[in-house]
Parts: sequence; C-alpha cells; structure tokens
Amino acid sequence: MKTLRPFALAAVAAALVVAPVAAQDASLEAARRVASLRAEPAEVTVERGTSVDFRVVALDASGAVVADAPIRVFGRGVSVDLEAGTLTGDAGGSATVVASLVVPEDFEGQPPQLQVPVTVTWPAVARIDITARSADRLYAGTGIRHGAVALHADGSERPDVTFSWSSSDPAVATVDSYGNVEAHGAGSVTIRADAEGARGTVTYDVPAFPAESLEIEGGREQALQGDVVAFEAVAQGAGGTVSDLPITWATYYVPDDTINAPGAAGIVEDGRFVGESPGQYTIVATAGDLVARRSIDIRPREAIREVEVMGQGSVSHVHTSDLWVFEGLDGRDYAVTGTWGGDGWSYFWDVTNPASVMKVDSIQIDARTVNDVKVSPDGRYAALSREGASNRRNGVVLVDLADPRAPRIVSTFDEGLTGGVHNMFATDDYLFALSGGDKYVILDVRDLENPTYVSEYNHPDSRIHDVWVYDGLAYSSEWGNGVVVVDVGNGRWGGTIENPVFVTNVPYPVGRTHAAFPYYQESTGKVYLFLGDEILNRRGAAYGGAGLAGIPREPGQQPTVTSGYIHIIDFTDPENPKDVARYEVPEFGTHNLWVEDDVLYVAYYEGGVRVVDVGGELMGNLATQGREMAVFKAQDPNGFVSNGPMAWGPQPFKGHLFFSDFNSGLWSIRITPRNRPTT
Repeated sequence: MKTLRPFALAAVAAALVVAPVAAQDASLEAARRVASLRAEPAEVTVERGTSVDFRVVALDASGAVVADAPIRVFGRGVSVDLEAGTLTGDAGGSATVVASLVVPEDFEGQPPQLQVPVTVTWPAVARIDITARSADRLYAGTGIRHGAVALHADGSERPDVTFSWSSSDPAVATVDSYGNVEAHGAGSVTIRADAEGARGTVTYDVPAFPAESLEIEGGREQALQGDVVAFEAVAQGAGGTVSDLPITWATYYVPDDTINAPGAAGIVEDGRFVGESPGQYTIVATAGDLVARRSIDIRPREAIREVEVMGQGSVSHVHTSDLWVFEGLDGRDYAVTGTWGGDGWSYFWDVTNPASVMKVDSIQIDARTVNDVKVSPDGRYAALSREGASNRRNGVVLVDLADPRAPRIVSTFDEGLTGGVHNMFATDDYLFALSGGDKYVILDVRDLENPTYVSEYNHPDSRIHDVWVYDGLAYSSEWGNGVVVVDVGNGRWGGTIENPVFVTNVPYPVGRTHAAFPYYQESTGKVYLFLGDEILNRRGAAYGGAGLAGIPREPGQQPTVTSGYIHIIDFTDPENPKDVARYEVPEFGTHNLWVEDDVLYVAYYEGGVRVVDVGGELMGNLATQGREMAVFKAQDPNGFVSNGPMAWGPQPFKGHLFFSDFNSGLWSIRITPRNRPTT
C-alpha cells in the first residue's frame, strides 16, 4: 500500500495595506483616529478581466483623510490592490467588497467598516466549441450526445450559457436542446450551437446503419454493492465487427425488497456498471433497432464493523484543533493536539496504551490558535502553527522531541509567515507552512535551531487552505479553485524543493476544497484524489440549522452546522483528471480525512468520524453502496459543547483510529475486523 498525500474560478481575493514591521505599530496607532471609511467610487461596474480605479480612504471625525491608517479589503469574484488603487473583475455577476479598518488589539468599539456593491460584466462571447461525448462514428439510427462551451477572446470560458441547437438537415439528423444528436438517414448534416451572436458547428457524413447483431460480453453474473463491473457491447455486420458503433446503455432493477427499494439503485456508463442496492439488475445496450441484455445479481457488501471505544484525552475548557500521532524516539507512542481560540496551548499525550490516554506535557506559545500540529516522520521534531500572535508575526514554532515526554521549544520562524499559519506539512528535512491563506513557504529544518527559508509557491488568484506532500508533489487545497499540484522534487515536471514547478490544477468550483488526500490504490493501479469540502452553513437546505450557525465561543453554546462532501477524482493521468465518485452524507459537512489500506477515514464534523470501504474501482455515491464500515460520534456530556460531536481530524495508527473532536479532545477507537452480526 502506498499513501500519496484547468480554468480556475476566482476565489476570495484579499489585499492588506501593511506597513513595514518597524512602522506597523505607528500605522495601527493611526487607526485610533479613524471615524469612518469612504470608497471611491461608492459603486463599481467592471468587465471581467479588466481593472478600474478604486480606492478606500480612512477619515477622521472632521472628514480629513488619515493617510497611514491600515485597511483590509476582501471580496468574492474581484481582486483589490489598494496600493495600486485598482479593482479587477475576476468572475461575472454581483459582488460585494468589504473594507475594514485594521485596529490594535485594545481598540474599543466596532472598527469602521464599509460595503461596496460591485457588478462584474462578462466580455462578449468570441466563439463556441462543440465537443462530441463519444469518439464513435454517427450512423443512421444511432445517437451521440454533444456539449458546447462559449469562450471569450482570451480563451476563458463563459459559465451558465444557454445554447440554441439546430440541424442543417433534420431528415438526416436532429438535435434536441441538450445537444443530443439522433441520425435518421444517410447524408451530410451540420449541427449548430448558437449563443449571444456566436456560433459553433460540427459536420457529419452519416452512413447507413452497418450492424446486424449486438451482444453484451464480459462482466460477471454476481457482484457486491459498490463493485464496478465492466461490460462490453459487441456489434457484428456483414464485414465483421463494427468497432465504432455508438451504444446507448441503460439499466433496470428488481430489488430484493420491493418496499424499501431506492429510486435510483444502479449506474451504467460506457458499459461500466455499479449496483448500489442488493437485487437483480438488467444491463441494456441499444444501437438503432438492435438490443442486447445481460443480468447481474448484486449482493450486500456487509462492510459494517463494530466500533470499540478505547480511550479519551478529555479537553473540555477549550476547542481542540488538529492532532498528530507518532512513535517517539524512545519507542513509545505519542500524540500532540492543538487548540482553537485557546491562548496558544498544545498538549502532548502518551497513547502507547490506547485505552489509557495520558497527558504528559503541554506547551504554550504566543498565539490565539494553534490550528495545526505536525510531527516529522522520523519523530525528531514537532511543528506548531501560530495564528493571532500578540506581535502579529505568527509563523511556526519548532519543538525538539528528543525526549517526547518533555518536548522543548527550540526555535520560531516567521519570515514571510506573518499573515498566520493555518496548516503545515512536515517531512524529515523540510516544513511546508501556509502563509495568511495566500501561499505556502518551504523551510529547511534540518537544523532545528536555525530553520531557513528555501522557496515558496503562490497560485495566482487563489486562496489556499491546506497542503499535503507525497512523492515530491505538493497538493494544495485552494477552495473554489480545487487542488493545485506542484512538483517540489518529483522531477518529472522539472521541479525541485528550491524551485517548485506548477503541474496541474484540478478545479472544483462547485465545492469548497478544504483538504486533499492523494491515494495510490494497488488493486487497480489508480491514483485517487479525495477532496473534502468545508462549508460552515446549510444554506439552501430544508434544514438550514436556523439559529445554530457560527462557532461556539463559550462552553455550553449551540454547536456549529456544516455541509459539503468528499469528491473523488481519478488522478491516474495528471493531464486528464476525471470526477468519478463521491461520499456524501446529508446534513453534515466534512473536515480532515485520511486514506490507508483501501479505507477512508473522514472527520465529518457533526456527523462524527466515518469509516468507508474504498477498495476497488470507485463510481457513484459510496454512502449509498453499503461501503460504510463504521460511524462514531463523540458524545461527551462534559465537552465544550455538551454531547455535541464535532469531529476535526482522524489518523489511523497501529491498528487503532485516533481522532480529535473540536468539542471534547482526543479519542481513540478500534474498528473490529469482524462483521457485525446480521439477521
């Protein structure tokens, strides 16, 4: 087993006018004189991809400009550069730019804030490209689905375009409003897609239908829920096999239980089939008047396992953030956990006996939140991330683990990391640390007492949340931009640790990519990217969690509500990533995840820790395929939020699963190897 850890939508763009470090305090003192902010202009209209003049000024009580007051500006779909005095449209639609005054920590009252409405218009559509969804030939009596994209003059894509489809000769072929082309007779025909004055075309010379018979080959007679089974449709004509005949696939289903049968129980795509519920399925292939059928029996997967609670390292006075479990240099097993909004504390635990988790030490650093903790694979050092430092320098703190029971701070590094470090990734020699949600910085930590800057990577027009490194590739999670992959030493794309080189971007504008975990699956030879959303609301859902949104700041408050799911990308060919599957549990949202030995471990926030069988080829929604092995929700009556499970991060370790819970601390459980008894 190996564990591995192109159009980009604009994410939140931010600009912060920050004076040099030596002058920061004077700049913040100037903020005390500010009474209001003013935007010039007060409303903005800009075309996507272009810039207009824009500035925000701070005013004192008399209306005079306070020139050196620090102002922070952010907005979705736009980029603001206050220093240059420009606003750039990144994505069409309506937006709001929010400007706020950066104030000292002891500032009293509400800092002045301003909201500026922005309209981002789209440039004209320059051309339309039509793409057939099949490489097969269009014969009389067959059909092929088509897609169309509208492109601007710079090659960027216009989203949400409604196309008008038409055919030059309906007697030869017709096309519906979704781009589905049906050929009726031999001849030449041109299919057209029109939008906003632009037109795309594709022309077919349609021959007569050549096939005389159709059969389905391959596959199996029986499989388990969630197994992907490959069938092949073989057409024969007078001249032998017809290899380029378009095939339409379908399936119908006779359930084991007709009362509890789901509405959509099976998926078939290009002959690849997955059955999501037990029962008998019929796979149907059609071409012209020819029809072929094959049946397959789908049996229960029986993946469910018992959960045995082993131990807990209770933390009830503050939120717990991330964890890392490791074998110490003394041969015993340890874990380190961070705290969120907890005055910079991190805790070190002896977990050699998972049933008796014992705190052995704690460290307080200058931070409001220690969001992330990492330990090098060799157990030599730990890294603690800093957010909300009193001197606003933030950065990372390196801890010597020569004696894991008495961890010792040896150095702090904050050059280029003053914006706050939300996440990190540690190797034996290097530490990757996020900087202010903008980029990641790579540090050489071979000498713990003197860490040094090596290089950095900052993806354009994007905001970063996490980074995971495997086999010389760095996978950074960049919200609506999905995952950005960079060669940081793999070498295939020419990258080194000193000179990171961009490889590819797997965009995911429909989600909010918070965490990415690449995984090599030995049984299929595929590389899957597991991408987790983080959405801290249920907006648009029937149960939106009214009155529950927001992170509890005091013990006993109502829990947070979340949404989002795990997106699964086939990344075997980095040049051609393909969205193939998902793991979605309604009314909960994902946080951190881990994949090991064909098992997915997900911290599903209020949905608890969830354990999922991800063996074999993946297709469809794993949550409806009987692949869920176990679910555990950390109910703790003495938690920061009483009996309010909020799973943060899982890590399998030596046959046990350790995880941190936002409201109750560190937990260890064991997933038993035997099936739960069934009746």
